[in-house]
Formats: sequence, C-alpha cells, structure tokens
Amino acid sequence: MTTGRMARIATIALSLLAGASVMAAPARTEAHGGALDAQGCHTDRKTGERHCHRGNVTPAAALERDREAQDSWTGVASVIDGDTIEIHGQRFRLHGIDAPESRQLCHDRSGKAYRCGQQAALALADRIGPRIVTCVRRDVDRYKRIVAVCRLGGPDGEDLNRWMVLNGLAMAYRAYSKDYVDAEEDARAARRGIWQGKVQPPWEWRRHH
Repeated sequence: MTTGRMARIATIALSLLAGASVMAAPARTEAHGGALDAQGCHTDRKTGERHCHRGNVTPAAALERDREAQDSWTGVASVIDGDTIEIHGQRFRLHGIDAPESRQLCHDRSGKAYRCGQQAALALADRIGPRIVTCVRRDVDRYKRIVAVCRLGGPDGEDLNRWMVLNGLAMAYRAYSKDYVDAEEDARAARRGIWQGKVQPPWEWRRHH
C-alpha cells in the first residue's frame, strides 16, 4: 500500500470518528436534559432525579448551597430581637420559643406598662456578651430563617432558648414545640419577667398589630 493511500485512509477514519462523536452528543444531552439553575443543578428529564454539576456553579451559588446544607453554625452573634439572632449574616429563629415583639408592652406587678419585647432583646444580648454562640438547625421558617437551638460556646453550652423562657423573657411556642413548656411553667410559678403582671402572648399581639 502506498504512503498516499495510507494517509487518505487515516484521514477518512478520523472523519468518521469525529462524525460519530457529533451524532452521539445530542443523545447524551437528551438523556441528561434539563436547564441548569443558579446553583448549577437540574432535573434529569429521563430519570426525574435532581443533581448538580460543580463545574457550572459560581462561587456565590456554591457558598449558598453549602450554607443550606449546613446543620451547625458557630460565631459571634448579633441580637435582632428576643428570639432572633444573626451569625455571619445568617439569621436564626430560636426554636420552640416566642418572645414579645420589640414594640410590645407588658405590665409589671404594679400595673405599669413597660417594653417587654425590648427588655427581652437586651437581656439576651447581655447574656451572650462577647462569647461565641453555636446554633444547630431544627427547621426553616416561612421567612427563610433557620429555626435552631442556640447555645453559648459549643454544642454542649447553655441552651439560650431555654434560658429565655426560664427567666420569663419568652414563652414556650407550643404551636411548634413542647420542648420548653416545663421552663415556662417554672418561670410562671416564680413570677419571673413577663409573668410578674399582665402579658399578651406574642402570637396574639401580632394578629392585632
């Protein structure tokens, strides 16, 4: 076989291989179809399964996806109100409790009105001080806040949710959890905080304001 003929055969073989690759590509795309979302994920049209392609994920989307998958956060906390704190830009709603709203008024033993919601937030901030807080996810609420049990220091530290209820600064949020009912009963019996006088449950106050 001449050198020229061998060269022509090689060229034809390469062309056939290239054509086969082009023809196969649409089949793979169809079997693996579905547009990628902002997180670089999509649903396979054939199997109905959702999965992600790391190579197509932007750094911001990857960070958001990792944050959603995370179960525990530790850091310096900022107090938003009596049952909400923030760590590294992520807000946490304290699980199982409901503190008076910032503008809510309660009445002390003498019947004098005071801003119990503001007092709850200040008390929580004082309790935390400069110490770090660890929050462990329990759920996500309708405002996209992570519902969590938050503790001073590490995961074995003081339960801040319980501390708030035990000191009469918040109520057990029975509609969602019974975890702190015993702490509320203790605070009510001792007439601590909001239990010293007249108080409207925060969930009722919100319905009218």
